Amino acid sequence: MFTGIVEEIGEVLDVRESADVVVFTVRGGTVSSDARHGDSIAVNGVCLTVIDPDGGAGGTFRVELVPETLKRSSLSAVVPGTRVNLERAVPVNGRLGGHIVQGHVDGVATVLSRTPGERTDEVRFSLAPDLARYVVEKGSITVDGVSLTVAGVSSDTFSVALIPTTLSDTTLGSRDPGDTVNLEVDVVAKYVERLTAGYRGATPARDEAGER
Repeated sequence: MFTGIVEEIGEVLDVRESADVVVFTVRGGTVSSDARHGDSIAVNGVCLTVIDPDGGAGGTFRVELVPETLKRSSLSAVVPGTRVNLERAVPVNGRLGGHIVQGHVDGVATVLSRTPGERTDEVRFSLAPDLARYVVEKGSITVDGVSLTVAGVSSDTFSVALIPTTLSDTTLGSRDPGDTVNLEVDVVAKYVERLTAGYRGATPARDEAGER
């Protein structure tokens, strides 16, 4: 479980295929400082499992990506040198600084536009029809692992306002129109939909699977 509060921007140093698995070597001094084999680290919002037997050697860690992860997220386009948002799983006694984030990506969106302000930016993203019903104005959404508040939403787009800290401390500060990002909608909305489906006479949507 994560909160969508990015701890640092890391860098993918190596991308290596091994049969049907892709292995990333990622540099991230903060998140790797106490990483151990089997720990969870969110990479651009995707929950991945650390496979280093000793963890954190030289400020790096390795993770494996299965075909399902590559199919459902933007990590399939990652190459050496790509900068990524990193967050360790939150401890039980930790602060919930953002919102409840599972690291299970629901879909990929495209940056449509960004409007710079004096110190802030407003960014507009595409929004798939099957996810639009979970996105509400002033609600929470995770974009590339960053917990954000929805500033506006339509049937096929949504927008967010990025504060100076988000612009400087996450990769969203350098995202341009045409770039793709990972989306995770608020899991609470999905549970509410499923639990009330019987009362509404509706059929619950098929669960979307992100990384495991």
